[in-house]
Amino acid sequence: MDMTLQISRSLVDQINSETMRSRLEVCGLLLGQRSQVEAIAPCANVHTTPATHFELDPAALFRALRAARGGGSRVIGHYHSHPSGDALPSITDAASAPPDGAFWLIAASSDLTAWRAVHDGAVHGRFDPVTLAIAP
Repeated sequence: MDMTLQISRSLVDQINSETMRSRLEVCGLLLGQRSQVEAIAPCANVHTTPATHFELDPAALFRALRAARGGGSRVIGHYHSHPSGDALPSITDAASAPPDGAFWLIAASSDLTAWRAVHDGAVHGRFDPVTLAIAP
């Protein structure tokens, strides 16, 4: 089944701007409904080796989950960068991704790719590719 993630050009530009400014991995949350990204929430990367790994700031994640329970946009996934790699999921990404159906956007240079974390995915047994539909 082909899955499509919809996102606006302005949100893509925000992600690209954030990721291009840092030599460390940056990360943030994708907020929206189903497969529509309505907003992003940049988060601190609290991993001990942020040059090559990322870990979302748990406090930011809890705030977003609490806001969703209060009627705000749901957390439908997250984004992160590979500053010295390509925009494909790494083995490390696969090892840390639960098969929960969450969307993953990966930015590298000016490339942005979309994935879904699933059981028995096509990439590293964890990710299936997702078509990224960028609206004007």
